[in-house]
Amino acid sequence: MRMLPGTSDNGRVLDSAVRERTRILLLFSLAGRVSPELGARQRLVDGFDFGRFTPHLHTSEPLLPVPILTERVSPEELRLPPGARGLALAGARVLVVTTPRGDATLLVDCDFADETPSDALAPWLAATCFDRAGLALGDRPLLDVLTERLGLPEPLAFGQNVHQLVFPGGRLARDLLGAADHDDPRLSAPLSEMIYRGRLPSNGAAHAGVIVPEHMRNHGVTVSAHGRGVSVQAGWAPHVENGLALVALGMVSALAVLQRTRLAAFGMMRANEQAPADSPSGIRSLISRLSAGVNELQLDLAFGVEAYVDSLLIPEMVMEGFQSSLRDALGVRDSLDNSARMVERLTSVINARSAALDAALADRDDRRDRTISGLVAAATLIALPPTLLLAFFGVNGTDVDDHRSILDLREYGAAYVVAWLPFVVLVLIGYVLLRRAGRRSGSLLAAPDDSRAPVPAPRPSSGR
Repeated sequence: MRMLPGTSDNGRVLDSAVRERTRILLLFSLAGRVSPELGARQRLVDGFDFGRFTPHLHTSEPLLPVPILTERVSPEELRLPPGARGLALAGARVLVVTTPRGDATLLVDCDFADETPSDALAPWLAATCFDRAGLALGDRPLLDVLTERLGLPEPLAFGQNVHQLVFPGGRLARDLLGAADHDDPRLSAPLSEMIYRGRLPSNGAAHAGVIVPEHMRNHGVTVSAHGRGVSVQAGWAPHVENGLALVALGMVSALAVLQRTRLAAFGMMRANEQAPADSPSGIRSLISRLSAGVNELQLDLAFGVEAYVDSLLIPEMVMEGFQSSLRDALGVRDSLDNSARMVERLTSVINARSAALDAALADRDDRRDRTISGLVAAATLIALPPTLLLAFFGVNGTDVDDHRSILDLREYGAAYVVAWLPFVVLVLIGYVLLRRAGRRSGSLLAAPDDSRAPVPAPRPSSGR
């Protein structure tokens, strides 16, 4: 009885199976952001078979990337850059997926019709990675076609991050599973050739960089190995392959977010340094812009990186082993920690600038209050003597002669002296006290430093 891939003779679904044809899934990060509301929004679980992992994905659905475009293309439509080496495509599917934060990734899912030897796959992987701008759909660049079908205002562009998952089938899978040294799969020359995309010789030096996740070793049944840009997964059932692809998708997206966050943090640092600080309103506007930018960076780090670098999405041993190993190979955890510290320090700079602005505004308000108080005191000082004189001349008494002018100093000079003399004396006393206080504070500021005081000459010795 011929068993179906991924099933046992009693009908149980297994995590292991041998493919008849090789499958390669290409993951390309895309620059910029694409709203998840564009296009016909779908679900990953509707387009891929995740088997027993499906309940986990239903639970985590709000966090998952969503396909906004899915296209099945014939082998003749999808034109690959040079380096195919005679490999024949049986079919392909092109998807654009984006996270809830708008971080987009291009997926190209390829099935091959014939045998795929490793010495032909290696240059194929190199061409689709390093010459990915040459990918075309029909006679037009692939990204131009996808931009048009999504109706985007800005053209899509490739980002810096690429990961290629190779699921060998046929003779290649049997050769990898039946390698002589099962204790160390890294010594398989075809394995290292694919992981290095044929750019290094198949010798011991090249094998040293091949990573084999500790919890994914299954002697003679499965092979799992990867580098930074290529993963080779042989002997796994389709639902495990799709789960591994989802893990790699999260890592590619997280790495792209980290790179964008790092550049944005440097941009805000330069804006803070170069912004003119000539007016409080300008500083307030700068602080507001920087604070909004920092908030976006913190959201990116939380929901664009941290949400995809742990095992909460698919808490299964196989997925955890691959995720942990790939995360370490890409350096995502260290990059996340460093980027988080950069954002924290940028926040500290913004807080310091805000505190300096508050202090400057408080000092300005204090000076304004002192000026107003001085003006009020001066006005009071000037107004009191005339008020007293007017009160004196308005009294119906014997000291005021109705037939004389109030400006007659010979008659009323004593009244003017009595009205003005106390305030003149008060002003003089205040001036003297202010000068004395100024000299005293100046003497404190000019106090000689003890370290500069002359050292007394030593007394002559008495000879004893």
